[in-house]
Amino acid sequence: MNRRKTFLLSGAALLVLCLMLLIGFLIGSHRKTDKAPVASIDTIPVLAQRISDCSRLYTAEYQLHKIVMYDDPAVVDGKLFNHDIHINLPLGTRRIAIPVTATAKAYIDMNRLTADNIHRHGDKVEIILPDPEVTLTATRIDHEGIMQEVSLLRSRFTDDDITTIQQQGRKDIINSLPSTDILADARQSAARQLIPIIVRMGFREENVTITFRRELTPERLKSIIKIIN
Repeated sequence: MNRRKTFLLSGAALLVLCLMLLIGFLIGSHRKTDKAPVASIDTIPVLAQRISDCSRLYTAEYQLHKIVMYDDPAVVDGKLFNHDIHINLPLGTRRIAIPVTATAKAYIDMNRLTADNIHRHGDKVEIILPDPEVTLTATRIDHEGIMQEVSLLRSRFTDDDITTIQQQGRKDIINSLPSTDILADARQSAARQLIPIIVRMGFREENVTITFRRELTPERLKSIIKIIN
């Protein structure tokens, strides 16, 4: 009788132990499913390939306006008694104001991105984008908005004169680009387009950082501007 009672107690204890192990396993499995998906170890080359498949990614566009002012006084230069002379002639001044509009576009050639541009730290990932390229396109003169002030003794500005003066306006627009937010806008736009791709690879959005290389500053923007037309 005692043996039977001992056997039943042992069986009950074993059953309780098995139930406890089963409950512990189920709780552990439930906790694991609540965790965020973590990217697999070998996702970096695949991620680099998927991002590079985006090819040329247009990221920012700016409409830039400039009024080019130009004064063209009539002067006499020469020497008199070994002295340089510079005389503005009366009624010989002419002025012009030329409205110029240009479109600047920033894009990133994703074909230049490699696995070396992707740095992973645990469940966090940093994407260092290739340098953006900025193109200045579609420079236009608002001919209806041109204003001229011409003295009686002078002729009006010709089309060739206006074209020459407009080139100075383009230079001024290029010089003004570093003071805009085109690089910051390009990075933010690239992030909006690339983060969904990275999230689908298993990373959380808040763990993704997208940036340009640290050496790329607004002051160096002029070196990556391309002029089209």
